[in-house]
Amino acid sequence: MSIENISNNKAFGGWNKQYTHRSNTLNCDMRFAIFLPPQINTGTKVPALYWLSGLTCTDENFMQKSGAQRIAAELGIAIIAPDTSPRGDDVANDASYDLGQGAGFYVNASQAPWNRHFHMYDYIVNELPELIEQHFPISDQRAISGHSMGGHGALTIAMKNPKRYSSMSAFSPICNPINCPWGQKAFSAYLGADKDAWKEYDSCELMQSATKFIPALVDQGNDDQFLSEQLKPHLLAAAATDKSYPLQLNYHDGYDHSYYFIASFIEQHLRFHTKHFAANNH
Repeated sequence: MSIENISNNKAFGGWNKQYTHRSNTLNCDMRFAIFLPPQINTGTKVPALYWLSGLTCTDENFMQKSGAQRIAAELGIAIIAPDTSPRGDDVANDASYDLGQGAGFYVNASQAPWNRHFHMYDYIVNELPELIEQHFPISDQRAISGHSMGGHGALTIAMKNPKRYSSMSAFSPICNPINCPWGQKAFSAYLGADKDAWKEYDSCELMQSATKFIPALVDQGNDDQFLSEQLKPHLLAAAATDKSYPLQLNYHDGYDHSYYFIASFIEQHLRFHTKHFAANNH
């Protein structure tokens, strides 16, 4: 699998780079961003955090707005930020912002016309890590995190693949998509009318049925405009309590849904993942 480098920016002794590649999983060309910390210069493979962004975002939002590179450089963590959906003139789309391109919801679509390209779940779990580990000095130690739609993706992907990730975290995740407007719209389109298929991509449902636990950290702003209608973290907290799941859920007064919130607490998330990378090394 070949990749093409399209940008390079030095940051905190490491490199922020962008690449394009042909995705066989998504049947289109894709772009991702990667931060390579300075520790790669020693010849050591570094662990990786996969960051999944939210609705309307690309690979660039997190890399340009979160300020994560400074702490990642200190801790020796690579960060990989994929795009949020397939892209291209021949890729199905919708006029609204919450369906189609920029709104892949990290599922494998089963319904036409989406099922030709929209297999973001398989892309994130299998194709992209294989590509990354082939081309960069990055180990198979992985953590996963994300924001909003990407927080939903990070939590569901980790819980469905507990052996692949040492920890998971999210900012303002869509916790119960089967019971919120964003999730119901996307799942109806991508997965069809069978609501049992929806449950396979719902954090609350997956947490309730989990048999293997992954350390989880979630941060949520109390002034988030989507809190009550779309995000519903109280339902995730209830599921964690019922299951005794190792979830740390923090609420923060005054913070909203923006990248100002993410930038304020991203350091705690990177240190959380580093702690669990170290624990998995023993």
